[in-house]
Amino acid sequence: TTQTSSEEGETITQLKCACGPCICVVDLATAIEQNGQYYCSAACAGGHTGETKGCGHPGCNCCG
Repeated sequence: TTQTSSEEGETITQLKCACGPCICVVDLATAIEQNGQYYCSAACAGGHTGETKGCGHPGCNCCG
């Protein structure tokens, strides 16, 4: 499990997906980490290249 501490000493376990237009919140324990950034899906982590449109999560239309 990956955990990050904030300046106030709180443990951060969730972050917004690093894909700019994506609205998903990811759990650091299950997120895809790439270059220190956390993503909700392989599509977001890969920059939505080729045929990967959107992350596929309900309610999110990122890059779709």
